[in-house]
Amino acid sequence: MAVTPERIWAVLADGWTYSDWVVGTTHIRDVDPGWPAPGTQIHHKAGPWPLSIHDSTTVIAVDEFRELHLRPRVWPLGEAEVVITLMELDPGHTTVRLVENFHAGPLRGARTTINDLLLHSRNRESLHRLADLAERRISDRVAVPDF
Repeated sequence: MAVTPERIWAVLADGWTYSDWVVGTTHIRDVDPGWPAPGTQIHHKAGPWPLSIHDSTTVIAVDEFRELHLRPRVWPLGEAEVVITLMELDPGHTTVRLVENFHAGPLRGARTTINDLLLHSRNRESLHRLADLAERRISDRVAVPDF
């Protein structure tokens, strides 16, 4: 992405933007104060109406401007572990790596090549959306400081 890790982090640190860039999340219902501190949650709705699921994503660990470790839940389907890593290549350019694996529930047992390909495509689109937000700041909810 053609931005600094700080600009990407500004989007990640705004829990209200997750439905703007995480494919499958359709609505953010609430964000705990202090997000993204460990233990804080985003309360979201995922999936198409009328089959949407109300659940939450919890911060497991955080290394500000470098890594965010999340546990999204979409029960009864299960939960995943997501690690988002930011690596500055050179000033103004950052590589973002998103790794997602099923952690618990029925989806954990459903890991197949086809499923991995679907997750890969979904996460690639999510990263494109994250880049749009970080590079263009189409969200007016967070002021991004110039670093």
